Amino acid sequence: MNAQYGRDAAARAADVIRRKAGVQEPVIGIVLGSGLGGLAGEIDDSTHIPFREIPGFPTVTVVGHAGALVVGKLAGKNVVALAGRFHMYEGHPPQLAAFPVRVMHALGARTYFASNAAGGIRRDLDAGDLMIIDDHLNLTGVNPLTGPVEEGDERFPDMSAAYDEELRHLLKACAKKLDLPVKEGVYAWLPGPSFETKAEVRMLEKLGADAVGMSTVPEVIVARAMGMRVAGMSCIANAASGIGGTPVLHSDVLEVTERAALGFQALVREFVGALPAK
Repeated sequence: MNAQYGRDAAARAADVIRRKAGVQEPVIGIVLGSGLGGLAGEIDDSTHIPFREIPGFPTVTVVGHAGALVVGKLAGKNVVALAGRFHMYEGHPPQLAAFPVRVMHALGARTYFASNAAGGIRRDLDAGDLMIIDDHLNLTGVNPLTGPVEEGDERFPDMSAAYDEELRHLLKACAKKLDLPVKEGVYAWLPGPSFETKAEVRMLEKLGADAVGMSTVPEVIVARAMGMRVAGMSCIANAASGIGGTPVLHSDVLEVTERAALGFQALVREFVGALPAK
């Protein structure tokens, strides 16, 4: 583990956040993926801290990622949320991609909720669908835990149930209460930034992937190594290359996720409200 992105660095970043926001211990940490950052505007009594003011956080370079950490209350619960994230395709190591989760843990969050935009591979997944992640495939050949074990981490974290079953059931119950259709599936992580070839999508389908994207997995691995409970959701932004018959454009991804954002925001708000308070 590079000390630049380890436990001590996370503690220093958390101290800065506390000084700027007077944050109380959050019930949950949330990362908002491409086009899904609108939820940050629903957080009450909020303080927005640009990434550039947080030690160890680089500037976000991807359109659709606001680049701010937000603390406040959602559905009456203390939360910390990232409007945007860091990706390996921006030139960052996997340890940095997962570093915000360490900071959330240092602030006191013990539950982590990841969201992303993804390309749909399974044929019943349509643009605009919300897919609860029930497992993932790491196809990048890298792992954010590579290197000396960080103090407090599990050296060999069990990933057989990386996405907490109880939290997945809670998400489904909240969706049912809202009369909001949701699906479940396996998320495959590829490094990007190019979208997949037709042959790669055929390979992913045979490997058991239901959707594919360029984020989330390093965050989940580090969260589990620290003992956090994890839930995740993909907004299916497009049919993966070769399935829809049309080229995949990032602008189209943002357009679809923005259309799906209201349902996503309502579901996350309901989910957070249903979590037990600390």
